[in-house]
Amino acid sequence: MTVDVVVNNLGLSYWNHHALQNVTFNLSEPKIYGLIGRNGAGKTSLLSILSSFREQTEGTLTIGGEEPFENAKVMPLVNFIYSKDYKDESENAKNLLNDVERYRPNFDRDYAESLLKKFNLPVNKPLKQFSKGMQSAFDVVAGLASRAPITIFDEAYQGMDAPTREIFYQEILEDQSNHPRIMVLSTHLVSEMDYLFDEVLILHKGKLLLQEEYESLITKGASITGTAEEVDDFARDLKQLSVQQLGGTKAVMVYGELDENKRNEAQQRGLEVGHISLQDLFIHLTGEDV
Repeated sequence: MTVDVVVNNLGLSYWNHHALQNVTFNLSEPKIYGLIGRNGAGKTSLLSILSSFREQTEGTLTIGGEEPFENAKVMPLVNFIYSKDYKDESENAKNLLNDVERYRPNFDRDYAESLLKKFNLPVNKPLKQFSKGMQSAFDVVAGLASRAPITIFDEAYQGMDAPTREIFYQEILEDQSNHPRIMVLSTHLVSEMDYLFDEVLILHKGKLLLQEEYESLITKGASITGTAEEVDDFARDLKQLSVQQLGGTKAVMVYGELDENKRNEAQQRGLEVGHISLQDLFIHLTGEDV
């Protein structure tokens, strides 16, 4: 089952602080959506509203045509996975998954148990005795196995080491292929996770900068490499994001799609034209480092 998420002029204010302002977007297809933004951009606030943890103060949100807040029909459709504190949790993984299964109609118990094995999680050990990375892996198991029509992972990899994160990423791709749904990944690890995204939303200072297909977005910039003199002449009228030089060789990252004529010119000059990363574009578009 796939449901549409329609957000229109959404706002959230508290204590004279505008956490979100005039946020508008649609999630209408079973894709992996990357939500990126700096600390304080409003990502968790937005995701909390999508998952009915809190209510917006302005604008509208509908899921499947209905307002989700305190809506018993809509709330089970959304699973919000975030970093939890299990320091007082005496239940073990097996019993906690029983609770998840009770409230998630699409929950796949066999898949959950296979994930526990992949993440090497002890099923009979209290979660308060898990390391932070193991607790995050348990949350990921619950999120993936729920197969909720809208599954949200908000920095869900906290504490995981690199091999464990890689298992997580591969499971996202495989399970999304087998069981498509709207999946939202909120992250700071842009360079590590960008290959997962079908579509990208960039949030900055409470406002949505853009929503665009990943493949389309990364064509908005290019790297130009060659002799310093040729690169300088070619890129003189282009928006330059960064410059690197080693001896007589120079590499410039430029923002702005290069048309066919410009690419032919680069080739005639002996210049190499390559893609730039989503992270590079993100740094430029938000005007700050990540």
